[in-house]
Amino acid sequence: MHVNIASLWSRYRRLVFVLVFFAMLLLAVQWSGLRQNFSLAFLRQTLSGNRWEGLALFVLLFSLGNLVQIPGWIFLASAVLVLGKLDGGIATYLAACISCAVTFLSVRWVGGDAVQQLRGKLAQRMLSELHAHPIRNVIVLRTVFQTLAALNYTLAMSGIGFRQYMVATLLGLPLPIAVYCLFFDYIAKIANLG
Repeated sequence: MHVNIASLWSRYRRLVFVLVFFAMLLLAVQWSGLRQNFSLAFLRQTLSGNRWEGLALFVLLFSLGNLVQIPGWIFLASAVLVLGKLDGGIATYLAACISCAVTFLSVRWVGGDAVQQLRGKLAQRMLSELHAHPIRNVIVLRTVFQTLAALNYTLAMSGIGFRQYMVATLLGLPLPIAVYCLFFDYIAKIANLG
């Protein structure tokens, strides 16, 4: 079986670029010391300080954290503990939406529609279903997986439009964020953290 390296490179080069982009971001976050800022304690301190500067830094860290695979629940928990379940939920919702947009635009810029270049039958079937009903399917994915970075990366390279992605993100995040807000508020009251 003859493997055409040029053909493989043209098909998978964008995925390689995304992996390099991710690795470079991860290394930059690690070497710069920013990694320690993705802790519950630091995020609580950030939000407890100056409210507006704290919120701006919170959004920035959420966006960077999403790019380097930091789970969104850390941000949500810190917001609920500092701001309460309603204000914390609203702050997290806004930060999550901005974070998802930043991830989509960054990964789309680097990776284009690389996932569409995959030749597997399963990948093609999943993409055709996604493209048949993009808003409905992304709402379901958001409800189940929230801001999971791997989901954001995949959707960015799937070829769906930014408008469809954002509409579905805006509609798919409120329910899981509300559930988590209630959960973290309950845990904080039990543990006397709030």
